[in-house]
Amino acid sequence: MNAPAHTVVLVDDHDLIRQGLARAFERHPDFCVVGEAASVAAGIDLVAQLAPAVVVTDVRLPDGTGLDLVRAVRKGNSSIGIVVLTMYAGDEQLFEALDAGASAFVAKDVPSDDVVAAARHAIVSPRSFTAASLADAMRRRMSPSGPQLSPRESEVLKLLAEGLGVAAIARQLFVSESTAKTHISKIYEKLGAANRAQAIMNAIRAGLLSDK
Repeated sequence: MNAPAHTVVLVDDHDLIRQGLARAFERHPDFCVVGEAASVAAGIDLVAQLAPAVVVTDVRLPDGTGLDLVRAVRKGNSSIGIVVLTMYAGDEQLFEALDAGASAFVAKDVPSDDVVAAARHAIVSPRSFTAASLADAMRRRMSPSGPQLSPRESEVLKLLAEGLGVAAIARQLFVSESTAKTHISKIYEKLGAANRAQAIMNAIRAGLLSDK
C-alpha cells in the first residue's frame, strides 16, 4: 500500500508560474497540490483550511509579501514546511526569509526540480533553513572587511548612485547593456540588495559610497 502523498499549497499571483509549479510537483507521485492562492490573505486562509505538508510562496504578492505569509503560518504551526521563492535571491531577502521562519529559500530561475527538492527538505526539517547561497551569504555577513567590489563594479555603483539607468551606464563605460546589467546584478548580490535603493543604502553603510 502506497504512503499518502505530501500535500502542497502554492501561493503566487502569476497563473503561469503556479501552473508550472503544479506540473513540476505532479511529476512526483509522492506530492499532491491541493490548493492555489494568489495573495497573502488567500494563502493564509487556504493553509488554515487545508493544513498542507508544505506551502510554496512567492515573495512579491499584491497584498503584501510572502514573508508576511511565512510569519503568519509559522506563528500557528511549527511543523509545516515553507518554501520561499524569489526573483532576486539577495542576501537581505535570504536572511529575512530565515528570520521569518521559512524552511527553504529558492530563486525562481532554478530548475523546477530544485523547488521540489526544497519542498522535500521543508517537510522533513521544517525549522532547518536551507538555501543554495546560504554559506556564501553567511561569509559575506561575517566578513569584517565588508563587500569587495571590483574597480569596474565600483564605477558602475557610482553611476547607479548618480541615477543613471542601464543604457546610460553602458554608454558611459563603452560596454554593452548586457555587460552593464551583469555588473549591476553582481553589485546587488555582493551588497545583499534587491534593487538600486537598497544597493546604494547598503553601499553607504559599508563605506563604499559617501552619503553626501
